[in-house]
Amino acid sequence: MMNKLILGRYIPGNSLIHRLDPRAKLLTSFYFIGIIFFANNWQSYLLLGLFTLFCVYLSKVDFGYFLRGVRPLLWLILFTVALQVLFTSGGQVYWEWGVFQITEYGVQNGIFIFCRFVLIIFMSTLLTLTTPPLELSDAIEFILRPLNVVHFPVHEISLMLSIALRFVPTLMDETEKIMNAQRARGVDFSEGNLIQKMKAVIPLLIPLFVSSFNRADDLATAMEARGYQGGEGRTKYRVLHWHKKDTVSICAYAILTIVLIYLRA
Repeated sequence: MMNKLILGRYIPGNSLIHRLDPRAKLLTSFYFIGIIFFANNWQSYLLLGLFTLFCVYLSKVDFGYFLRGVRPLLWLILFTVALQVLFTSGGQVYWEWGVFQITEYGVQNGIFIFCRFVLIIFMSTLLTLTTPPLELSDAIEFILRPLNVVHFPVHEISLMLSIALRFVPTLMDETEKIMNAQRARGVDFSEGNLIQKMKAVIPLLIPLFVSSFNRADDLATAMEARGYQGGEGRTKYRVLHWHKKDTVSICAYAILTIVLIYLRA
């Protein structure tokens, strides 16, 4: 598991983060992603970084999982950082060639963008690793419940998000099985240039699509066999309960916001 995509995976545990109400974790995760854009200096990013590491420590989840959450997006992060470094002007100029230049502000913005990406991925990974998909679905449905007034399909949307999140690691496992089967038949996915590597991946798509459609059909049959009729009039086996520790977590984010605004000023 450590070498696979961890998005959508849940690591069972009994830490403080695991025991928080999923509504509190979902709200605070989105709130953290929002306030991270208020950071504008190294002091504010240091504060957010220490806070994120403290949350990771409280979760008691191996730190390697969070690093592997960054790995699939590393090239996108580096590409974005490179654009910031090469096309941001201002401050002392360290290097210049045509339209490209490396300046003081460019390097600073590149570092800030990198930290922003990593912190967002860490917090999102923390949410999925410590929250079962079904509880996450219940939290999304509860938060979107006011949209029922305008006849928005809240239950269906939350169910779709939960199923999609749940089957991301399943599809990754299926892809790895197909790749191993084709490697056993002599296919080498690491040979050739970029175009040849892309062509080698194409044979993976057909069996993966067939497997996905079969899995979706089995899931639909299982839901119909159990009498699933949507969210209207449906009772819940898992009832969410808001505790004191959830309120404390909200207050912690409020204090974090105050300190962040102070450091920003």
